[in-house]
Amino acid sequence: MTIKQISVQLQNIPGQLAKLVDILDKEDISAKAISAASTAESSVVRLVVNDPDRAEKVLETFGFTFEVQPVLAVEVPCHPAGMNAIVKPLMDAEINIHYIYTTIERIGKETILILGVDDHEEAAEILREHWIRFVGEQIYNL
Repeated sequence: MTIKQISVQLQNIPGQLAKLVDILDKEDISAKAISAASTAESSVVRLVVNDPDRAEKVLETFGFTFEVQPVLAVEVPCHPAGMNAIVKPLMDAEINIHYIYTTIERIGKETILILGVDDHEEAAEILREHWIRFVGEQIYNL
């Protein structure tokens, strides 16, 4: 049910993200979802890409510091309380959402949300019980 997210550690200086994106582009690795957060010294760029296994090899080759983590990819229901349909059941189950971000592309009208949570298996079970649709590995082909 989970997909692979790559979290890349970058120095917080101009051009670092451009360098990362340029290297991935030249290797025909495209971002399907991206999020960046920084502190004074460093930035963490979270990526879901079309070919995570190859991306790992490329990042190793170019000396990047990175981690691969499992995340959930779900469609936000297309109605006014759509986001609440995801976050409220997780709150009720006391599952912590560490971060969320959206994809660059969509399948239909629904937004695809990437979730980093405490317990992926339990979160997936709870969201399934609440009729949330999972995207899964289909995300790599968007």
